[in-house]
Amino acid sequence: MRELWIRIDPSLPVEEKKRLVGKTANLASAFLVEPEDVEVARTSGASIVVSRSEDSDILLVDSLKALKSAKRMNKEVCIYISIRDKGDEEKIVYAAEALADYVVADCPDWKVIPLENLIAAVHGKIKLMALASTAEEGRTALETLQIGVDGLVADTASTDEILKISDVVRKIKTREYEALSAERIRLQEAEILEVKPLESGARVCIDTCDLMREGEGMLVGCQSSGFFLVEAEVHKTPFVAPRPFRVNAGAIAMYILAPDNKTKYLSELEAGDEVLIVDREGRGRAACICRVKIEWRPMLLIKAECQGRVIKTILQNAETIRVMAKDGSKSVSELKPGDKVLVHVQRGGRHFGTLVKDEKVIER
Repeated sequence: MRELWIRIDPSLPVEEKKRLVGKTANLASAFLVEPEDVEVARTSGASIVVSRSEDSDILLVDSLKALKSAKRMNKEVCIYISIRDKGDEEKIVYAAEALADYVVADCPDWKVIPLENLIAAVHGKIKLMALASTAEEGRTALETLQIGVDGLVADTASTDEILKISDVVRKIKTREYEALSAERIRLQEAEILEVKPLESGARVCIDTCDLMREGEGMLVGCQSSGFFLVEAEVHKTPFVAPRPFRVNAGAIAMYILAPDNKTKYLSELEAGDEVLIVDREGRGRAACICRVKIEWRPMLLIKAECQGRVIKTILQNAETIRVMAKDGSKSVSELKPGDKVLVHVQRGGRHFGTLVKDEKVIER
């Protein structure tokens, strides 16, 4: 579980300190304060206080010598180190070996490279906390080396920015936690009813900033309540090299299932947006779009039936586009009536992408 600490600026007026702690106590796992502000933090709602005071819950030190003494006090210890050169990085490695519980890494100049070095050196040995004055800084720290730091110390007096940083801490998932935190999508088998060639139309390729594996793709469909799982271009063919970053997602007017059970039109997507990558087990993860490529190609209408409902999708008519099944995937050029494919169906309608379960909508 990622942690969020909030640093209380000692220069703030006392009433402002109380207000800040009171408004953010439900977001923070701890507050980092000066010794004179320990009581202010506690009476304002802080449950855990990090400070150089012996009355703190986590004792803060700023030198390796002080760390050795603090470990004899039978409480958790955090060392605060400002990183300006390799020597400061080495202090943190030594602190991890000396069994410090936390380290707050303050990177005033270079923001990313020192964190990469530290994550590589001390991950799993000590809880690495990074100072962040904005949500953007926090996101970078949490995603560095795909592992990220163990938590953030919000270094701002803006409650609005703290809310944004808290949201980043809550949402960011790393490779290490994906299997446990994956969004789950219910997939069912549908039977193909018809495969019909169409004339050329505008189709959308979604190129992500990620790599997909065999069995992963995206959920798209003509209806907002019915989606086909289209596999990424991960297979080697005699004529086209694999493009594991890409899903050829189909007709530009179709829906795509996005993170948090939202939908978007393919026509709306652009670089920087998030889409949902789903595997055949229904595990989902968010990915950032690098590029959306729209070209005019021959299309194919695919109809299938699931639990008495007919759902449709329109994909490019090409051998490299594959729809997912329980035990593999099949090229749309080989699909025929009676084949089984994986789909996701829901009840209700959509209002600007948000599911309205009780709304009755007819989509043909």
